[in-house]
Amino acid sequence: MSDIQTPETTEHVTIFAAEWCPFCQKLKQRLDRTETPYALVDVESDDNAADINAWIESVNDGNRIIPTVLYSDGTHATNPEASAVRKKLRELTGEE
Repeated sequence: MSDIQTPETTEHVTIFAAEWCPFCQKLKQRLDRTETPYALVDVESDDNAADINAWIESVNDGNRIIPTVLYSDGTHATNPEASAVRKKLRELTGEE
């Protein structure tokens, strides 16, 4: 098995999600309501979907759980609350 690479992102918050996922929709709606910036990657239609899904499984004990959020410091969260994402974004941008 090859080494699984963390997906590259230029954003502080990248959400890996799917259109059919109610948890993904809820997180996006709550972040949008507070105008919290994030990048969105569709795990089903992205050109690198196989690599992305392998990474998601690698950070979720072999499970393909979405939404999985990747932060610019390399940390990640699985199905986080919007408030936790906003808190982490403030930490990353120095706006505590």
